[in-house]
Amino acid sequence: MILVTGGAGYIGAHAVLALLQNGHEVLVLDNLCNSSSASLERVTRLAGRRPQFVMGDVRSRPLLDKLFAAYPIDAVMHFAGLKAVGESVREPLRYFETNVSGSVTLCQAMAHAEVFTLVFSSSATVYGESETMPISESAALGLPTNPYGHSKLMAEHVMRSVAHSDPRWAIGLLRYFNPIGAHPSGLLGEAPKNIPNNLLPYLLQVALKQLPALRIYGDDYPTPDGTGIRDYLHVVDLAEGHLMALNRLRKQPGISTWNLGTGRGYSVLEVLKAFEKVVGKTMPVCVEPRRSGDIAQCWSDPSKAREELGWESKRDLNCMLEDAWRWQCLNPNGYGADAMAV
Repeated sequence: MILVTGGAGYIGAHAVLALLQNGHEVLVLDNLCNSSSASLERVTRLAGRRPQFVMGDVRSRPLLDKLFAAYPIDAVMHFAGLKAVGESVREPLRYFETNVSGSVTLCQAMAHAEVFTLVFSSSATVYGESETMPISESAALGLPTNPYGHSKLMAEHVMRSVAHSDPRWAIGLLRYFNPIGAHPSGLLGEAPKNIPNNLLPYLLQVALKQLPALRIYGDDYPTPDGTGIRDYLHVVDLAEGHLMALNRLRKQPGISTWNLGTGRGYSVLEVLKAFEKVVGKTMPVCVEPRRSGDIAQCWSDPSKAREELGWESKRDLNCMLEDAWRWQCLNPNGYGADAMAV
């Protein structure tokens, strides 16, 4: 059985679906602070099998001990955490407590239960403002520009130290670039409970006139069109990467790091123009000053994941945008009361 922390969230729910579809038994632990248990009902409908679900916090050692004692868990996928860059600048202590302390507590409980296989949801923010593109896993870890990135880097250090302390550990650090998109069924997608912090969820709400205009934070970056460049990755491709990492870790203990990205960067304006073609209308835009914690450009070299995991992204930007738009149209209120019936 696989314990999936944060498994009711955007990326976690897609990973739970992939696990179930590949024959795994799954236990989800989620405190629902930025997610909905309705996502797991959708997962059940798609998979034809239901994951076990416990509502709770990964920072609770007594709860984790109970779960490891009660269920035949043999591996963990750790998604639970906070992820908004701007919010992390305003509330750094909350991010360190959740993302770092939560990871420490989880590793303690795993060691106590003698469960040593862990796939960790990390981030490309650990590279900081890298001067060379694309970014490979051999690139120096930079000084992250925001507390969110710091919290992910600190959690990585925790896990690296843990792995070096005991040869039984098999840990995969998956450094995501920018996951977007939704399940092609329209049943699963990103449903932020507050005003979105990331480009596409914000843009989707503008398209439905739930927000007045797309806010572009900075058009004076040293990039071809002045807007930030990111490596956007379909969330279904990302979920598949977790399964491949888990399979690899079962055969090869130690600690490994893999970038999960497409290897291509798109600017904010490029994403905007592609999205306007998908929805067939022009989006209102408001340019604002640069946002604290953001960087000019970031895209991946995913060749290590291709060589070691057999993984590579399959879905292009147009597919990401079409799937996200389908999700948003069918679920304008996310997993709320007015969402598509399940």
